[in-house]
Amino acid sequence: MLRSPGLNDGPPPLRRVCDARQPDHRRGGIVELRDIEIFLTLAEELHFGRTAQRLRLSPAAVSQSIAKQERRIGARLFDRSSRQVRLTPLGRQFRDDVRAIPGSLRRSLDRATLTASGKVAVLRVGMIGDNAYDLGPYWSAFRSLHPSWDLSVRRSSFVDPFEPLRRGDIDVLIAWLPVQESDLTVGPVVCAEPMVAMMAAGHPLAGDGKVSLEVFGDRGLFGAGTPLPEYWEDAYMPFATPSGRPVERRHTVMACEEVPTIVATSDAIDITSAHVARYGARPDLTYLPVSDAPPLRWALVWHTESETEPVRALARVVRDLGTFTE
Repeated sequence: MLRSPGLNDGPPPLRRVCDARQPDHRRGGIVELRDIEIFLTLAEELHFGRTAQRLRLSPAAVSQSIAKQERRIGARLFDRSSRQVRLTPLGRQFRDDVRAIPGSLRRSLDRATLTASGKVAVLRVGMIGDNAYDLGPYWSAFRSLHPSWDLSVRRSSFVDPFEPLRRGDIDVLIAWLPVQESDLTVGPVVCAEPMVAMMAAGHPLAGDGKVSLEVFGDRGLFGAGTPLPEYWEDAYMPFATPSGRPVERRHTVMACEEVPTIVATSDAIDITSAHVARYGARPDLTYLPVSDAPPLRWALVWHTESETEPVRALARVVRDLGTFTE
């Protein structure tokens, strides 16, 4: 049973290298890779503030970039209102056409970096959870067994969770189970952990010591701002209590980082995995065990047709070391 921690940082973010420019022969201007990144991030977040925060820009810079691209193209990529940002049909087409560009650039840079450093391969791991520190022994064992291979561990969004695998942006994803996608392979279980309820420190339930899933039938849960595979969402955020009562989605978010502030400043509660309680401890939040929730299991997942020897090697490391448990 694996318990010892480690730590790994991923590669430099794309913003540090996306300042190359390509001629736009149709309109006589330039297409900046940075603008493409801004467009794709906004297409995912559908929120100017979150896009700016994620890219470490000002909202004005995001707006200016999108406006510049729309002027070049000659039509709107997004419909905006005070309440909502949506892709236009042209915006969806443009997203589908350019979404491979950042990943292709990253892969080219990775290959160049590998060649320069004497490495022969890189394994890119995406993590939906925030417990890369817990899984450090896997990273250390992989590097020790394969010194000629590089390892990159980075955060991956729960929004459209399997698309980075299908696009080739990452080689393996650590995702909660079950994963029932016909083109994906589910590997060994990396970790298993209890579920906890997150609430404000002064919440009326905070002194109870534990809660039941039934409480979410009364108070609802958070929901994703974009559709997730229903079976996959239900495993983490159930649609019904054990007695069959429906669990409403009373708050919608596009990023996990939004939840703690909403919870800490309202009477909302949410369900999450136990590692969030350890790494997200705050004086204005309380985490209680959910007594009747099954443990959440996280496993390696990869695109079946894109399986590589480094992917198989990491799976062997996980099988040999065993599942991390709290």
